This record gives sequence, structure tokens and C-alpha cells, in this order.
Amino acid sequence: MAKQDSPVPSMTGFGADEGRHGTVAWRWDIRSVNGKGLDVRLRLAPGHEALEPRLRERIGARLTRGNVSISLNVARDGGGTELSINEAALGQLMAIAERLSARGNFAPLSVEGLLALRGVIEVGEGAEDQAAIEARHAAMLASFERALDQLVESRRAEGRRLGPVIEEHLASISSLVETIAASPARSPEAIRARLKEQVARLLETGAPLDETRLHQEAAMLAVKADVEEELQRLRAHVSAARELMAGGKPAGRRLDFLAQEFNREANTTCSKANDIETTRAGLALKAVIEQMREQIQNIE
Repeated sequence: MAKQDSPVPSMTGFGADEGRHGTVAWRWDIRSVNGKGLDVRLRLAPGHEALEPRLRERIGARLTRGNVSISLNVARDGGGTELSINEAALGQLMAIAERLSARGNFAPLSVEGLLALRGVIEVGEGAEDQAAIEARHAAMLASFERALDQLVESRRAEGRRLGPVIEEHLASISSLVETIAASPARSPEAIRARLKEQVARLLETGAPLDETRLHQEAAMLAVKADVEEELQRLRAHVSAARELMAGGKPAGRRLDFLAQEFNREANTTCSKANDIETTRAGLALKAVIEQMREQIQNIE
């Protein structure tokens, strides 16, 4: 079984942290779910947009995949917030509204409507100087790092849970591969006997069979139905998957590729099967591979 002391992380997790600096209190919430790449979406309290580049940099340094949602909620003690109007933005919006009104039957925008548009109202930092703002932002970023630590550990914990589940699927695949490999129906003698039985049923007159020709046909059928290469590749894929799971590093893309290769070999094995036992084992193999692939979709 793959070692789980250094698990491959999942893409599902959560982290949070709260902090305060002077008159400002805040809370970070970070959630991540499955994603093909790394997609970061931020919802920051007004006036804190300057933090975005540094947040994205920190996320990119710690995560490689997942849809990550970050929210920052800020509360200030009384008197800490100042609102102002962005005169330039307001002027541009009013000019656009007047041009639209002149072109058709458009109702003029109300004051409330204009002020509700994004960018018109700006949240100021009150009487704080730049040094105080930077000090608070530094405290917020330190708090964000703690929330990010929680998220990373949460994803690792989910990886520790997924590891044994995927290993169980790999063990089932190995067992089914050996079941197919050990099937007596794969031997040339068994194939020859089946062929002879089938031909005998077709010959209603019971005429004697050409033993030499029958042996040749049986040998050709055995070569065509041989799945030894497929079984060897399936064994190699199991070993590769276990190495990736034990590596402790993001390996979701490579595991997903391996799952596709597993499925390809299982399909070929089923298409070559010429007996009920191998067909049943091949179908069971495909079902286990699909179950494993669903779990792999959660791996970073």
C-alpha cells in the first residue's frame, strides 16, 4: 500500500483566519474545490483591491490546481471610514447616460442609480497615512497566510483520506488482472477444445474433423486473443499509480492520464476475451477503473 505519511493533496479544502489592527477587524475565508487548473476568484472588501496581486502570488506559490474562492470581510470601529465620490468616473457615466437618452426613449438615470454604479463611490482610509495603511495590509497578509496554511493542511487531510480509497481500487485492479492471467481458458489447449466443440455442433452429419487444420486455427485464434501485453501494461500502470500516490506531490494530471491508459487496456482485454470468465473479469475491471477515476478527479 502507498505510504500515507506524505499524501498527494486533494483539491478540496477550507481555511479561515480573523485579525485586528487598530480600529480595523477582518476575516479571511478561503475555499477550494476541483478544477482543471488553478482558478482564483477574490471578493475583497471595498478599499482593499491593492492586496489582490500579493494574494494571487501567495496562492500560486502554494497551490497548482483547484477553483479557489477568497473573501475578505472588514469591519471598522466608528469614524474609521470615509466615503468619497470619484468625480471623473461620475462625469463619464453621466455623459454616457445623456448620449443614450438622446438616441432613444431612455429614462434619465437617477442620483441613486448613478451612485450605485461600481467605481463611483470610493471607500477611503480616513486620516491614515500611507505607513499606517501598509502596516495594516502587512497584518492582513500575515493573517491570510495563516488561513492559507489551514487550507493547505485541509487539502492534505483530504488527500490522506483519498489515498487508501484509491489504493483499494488499485488492489482490486491487480486482483482482477491476476484472475485473467490465471484463467485456464487462455491456454491454446482450451481454445482448441472450444473450437472443436463449436465446429462439431455445426457439422450435423458428424463428419470427422481435420485435426491438423483444427490445430492451426486454434493456434491463430490463441494469438489473436492473447492479452498478455495488456496484462503487463496494466501491472505497470498499477505500479506507476502507487509511486505517484506515495510521492506527496501534486500528481492529479498524471493520475488522470494513467486512468485513461487503464481504461484503454481494459477495453482491449474485453474485446479480445473469448470466454465468459475473462469477459466478466474485464467488465469488473472497467467498473473499478471508472470508480478510481472519479476519486482521482479530487487529486491536485
